[in-house]
Amino acid sequence: MSGHVRGFARFVGRTASRAWHHPIPTGKVWEQAWFIGVKAMPILLTMTAFIGSNLALQGYYAFKALGGQSLLGMFVSLAGVREMAPLMVAAMTAAKAGTEMASQLAVMRIREQIDALEVMSIDPYTWLVVPRCLGILIALPALTMMCILTLIGTAWLVTMLQLGESGPQFLHTAFGALTGQDLWIALFKAAVFGLLISLISCYCGFRSKPGPRGVGDATNAAVVTSAVVCAVVNYLISEWMYA
Repeated sequence: MSGHVRGFARFVGRTASRAWHHPIPTGKVWEQAWFIGVKAMPILLTMTAFIGSNLALQGYYAFKALGGQSLLGMFVSLAGVREMAPLMVAAMTAAKAGTEMASQLAVMRIREQIDALEVMSIDPYTWLVVPRCLGILIALPALTMMCILTLIGTAWLVTMLQLGESGPQFLHTAFGALTGQDLWIALFKAAVFGLLISLISCYCGFRSKPGPRGVGDATNAAVVTSAVVCAVVNYLISEWMYA
């Protein structure tokens, strides 16, 4: 365990050094941002729509027993913006983009393509890792903001069309409960989660063992580690920002 932590720390240090001292391949950065963001958008927004609907249903029946249906908008907005949207985007990104990063780099490692880059005096950290980290930093905050709007919008539609409650009152309490700080913290979480997912996934791919099993193990380690680390870091950020 301690060996992996030290290895990961060295990997992060090398990546940060290359990003600071070497020219950044901006074309590959935008390519990664497009790959991570646009391709993940349809399934992510679909999931967000159903999660927003479910939040509205669960919140309505919980508050109805207390006569607090008017608080439904506040519940959906605070739960969605502060916790659900950033975590859901992180989970989907780890499951899709993170596994693809790990598997692509693992295949390159076992085929000795990463070694070939070094032989050609092309730094693999600058060419392979830095664009993925910067691309995900662009994509995840944007995806999180779209998920927030989708989540609140679908909850609003369910409140009006299915539950028969006042739509304007829902929006008034939803946006009245939110502050600029809530949005900035959600975007900050998204950026932190994205950086962690990309670094962990790339690290697992770089350290892949030979053979198909090595690729599978690297991919599995990337998604599991990313999910656990993001959950822990989410708690720490929430404790720090909202305590």
